[in-house]
Amino acid sequence: MLAAQATLRDRLEREPVAFFVRIADDLMAAARAELAGFLGADPERLAYVPNATAGVNTVLRSLAPHWSPGDELITTDHEYNACRNALDYVAGLTGARVVVVAVPFPIAGPEQVVEAVAAALTPRTRLVLIDHVTSPTGLVFPVAEIAARAAAAGAEVLVDGAHAPGMLPLDLRTLEAAGVTYYTGNLHKWVCAPKGAAFLHVAAERLERVRPLSISHGANANLRGRSRFRVEFDWTGTADPTPFLAVPHALAFMAARLPGGWPAVMAANHAKVLAGRDTLCAALGVSAPAPDAMLGSLATLPLPDGDGAPPRSPLYLDALQDALFDEDHIEVPIVPWPAPPKRWVRISAQLYNTPADYTRLALALIARVGGPGRS
Repeated sequence: MLAAQATLRDRLEREPVAFFVRIADDLMAAARAELAGFLGADPERLAYVPNATAGVNTVLRSLAPHWSPGDELITTDHEYNACRNALDYVAGLTGARVVVVAVPFPIAGPEQVVEAVAAALTPRTRLVLIDHVTSPTGLVFPVAEIAARAAAAGAEVLVDGAHAPGMLPLDLRTLEAAGVTYYTGNLHKWVCAPKGAAFLHVAAERLERVRPLSISHGANANLRGRSRFRVEFDWTGTADPTPFLAVPHALAFMAARLPGGWPAVMAANHAKVLAGRDTLCAALGVSAPAPDAMLGSLATLPLPDGDGAPPRSPLYLDALQDALFDEDHIEVPIVPWPAPPKRWVRISAQLYNTPADYTRLALALIARVGGPGRS
């Protein structure tokens, strides 16, 4: 994928004006069509954004003028920190109130998520911001069922699908029919596209309401038969579009890794993370905190409470992550959720991982935090 991106970037740099003015529209349209086929989406309602956090911010900033003091914005205590910050920010601008729903973890089944969110819906609920795959806990949330309950209550639904593309089968048209108004996802994670490739999909009746974070030439451009949404999002200023243009190469490359294509890739990664989870559960002497059906290619397991030692990196929140990297040469998230000293280890599975990777992590964790496997 990086080689494909480099070829595209070389083409751009050889003649930037010709690239942006004469050929970029056609290249973006082709990439968008490929991605739409993969996502089960309408290509004319797909916008390129640099990451899912930008997608969430785009929707929130577009909706903020339509909210009033006392309106309610629902999210869960599993929401990604960056997007929760964005929700708090727009609530502060508008006087809306953020309602944080507690979702149990460990969890018995997806119905607990649906009922927890549904119980918080009121006539003042304007938006539900929900993860498709939670970052701190690695759970697959039942977004279609949540969206149906929210839509019945008159609320819009924004799905933060940062981890979902390439991990879970997606049909955005079906999700839209269930009540999902906005869906954003990353392509640099499980699709393995270059960093900077992500998308936002918007329901047809909301296209005129959603504006890009940067208002640029598209705001008064000649539409030439295109929608204002299309024109505004396709040109928000001079930037490098090659991460998104490389997405078709990533989709094809990953599909070719196994004879069954993308369904086989997703199934293999799901099976691999379950096996890795079981290895760690046995080593640490803990039970799996979520049913198999609520996992994609991530799994989060409990660790003993942290000791408060400060991490070296400001991006890490637990010194154990530093120790595992520096001394054991293992990079794995140590998640202080919902707040220190509580902490969890979150594992991932991609085709290149092997059972030995999870055994090595298990031995390193036993040595550092203890467990029945410690000698």
